[in-house]
Amino acid sequence: MRDALTYAQAHQPSLRAALDRVNVARADAQVPRAAWLPRAGGVAEIFGGTTNNTTASYVNVPDVALPRIGATRATDTGSWSPSPSTLAAVSVDQELFDFGRIAAQSAAADSVVKTVSQQAELERLAIALMVKEAYFAVQGAKAVLRAAQDGYERTRLHRDWAEAGVKSGLFAPIERTRAEADLARFDVNRMRAEGGVASGQAVLAAAVGSPERMLDIEDADIAVPPLPPVNQAFADAAAHDPAVLAARARLESERAVTRAIGAETRPDLLLVGGFSTRAGGATPSSGPEPRFNGWLPDVPNWDVGVLLHWPIYDGVVSARQRASSARERALQSELDSVLQQEVAAVESAYVEAQVARAALDALQRSVEAARANYAQAEARFKAGLGTALELADAEYLRTDAEIQLAGGRFALARARAVIAKLLAEES
Repeated sequence: MRDALTYAQAHQPSLRAALDRVNVARADAQVPRAAWLPRAGGVAEIFGGTTNNTTASYVNVPDVALPRIGATRATDTGSWSPSPSTLAAVSVDQELFDFGRIAAQSAAADSVVKTVSQQAELERLAIALMVKEAYFAVQGAKAVLRAAQDGYERTRLHRDWAEAGVKSGLFAPIERTRAEADLARFDVNRMRAEGGVASGQAVLAAAVGSPERMLDIEDADIAVPPLPPVNQAFADAAAHDPAVLAARARLESERAVTRAIGAETRPDLLLVGGFSTRAGGATPSSGPEPRFNGWLPDVPNWDVGVLLHWPIYDGVVSARQRASSARERALQSELDSVLQQEVAAVESAYVEAQVARAALDALQRSVEAARANYAQAEARFKAGLGTALELADAEYLRTDAEIQLAGGRFALARARAVIAKLLAEES
């Protein structure tokens, strides 16, 4: 069991996908923090156009903070004659103070990591339960197969006894034909039990993510751990079950998103610096004419300053914040629903486990009684006092009791595994 669980944790594709999603969320969480890094940009432009009361014309681009410099001769009517203009510039911006905006965005991204991590943990526990169920299914199928094989061997021996009794005149021929029919039926049961084992082994291989078509288990009983007190189970499930924690994390994540949206309207303080060279071909209002007629940007400039940007009000931001608050209320209702379902699931699993444990004692007594009944029927048959029908009934009773016992053990082990998943117990 331990090997199966360990292998599944390392090789089950669905769990690997869940862990990859956690890594993606962690990488996304670094995006808002990158706003503290400096930003650099460059631009080079050359174009022509009219230059009425302007020179060294240029187009602003988002990545370059470029102050406006230059003036042309003022005209009364303007001119449609074009003049060349060239520009080359680089600038660097550095965040000085964000008034908590970046911190709010980072907190929202971190809350997503927490949510995805809980979902990955939920996937891990689901896979562990799937592996345990498959493991116990193979174990139960093997117990059924042993019961079917033992029943078949005993029935074959009965057939031989009946045949010998018919030859000796102790039994009527009908005893032999009945024994033959019983042997055929037990042979079918044996073959079906073999198919059940093979099917369980195939499910186990898929559950652990093995490339093999089928996996077998060691023939060793696994002790079912005792149940914790039910009140403690309710508290543990609410505190540790990833299904509850994921729902709670989704609510906290949406609250963080609401705060981050509200922080978008806070001021932004930047340190801005740049270097540029430019030239314009338009006639200036004073001073010398530009060299190369504006086709070569050979006039240098530099600048440095502090820029405060404050989006005081944005209706779209306000609407997004209201929508996020509405999602918070919906997620709170979902959390309440998950908690209610958790209580019901724990209660149901406890009832199933308690019924299975109580039934197991009765099934064990049933097996003991069926074996004693079979021993009596076998002794009567050997002494010529019993019939093949009486012996067959005893054999059916014994084999069925042993199969029911195997099913009872599987039911108890499965119910305990479900409780382990709900309580997030370590496998």
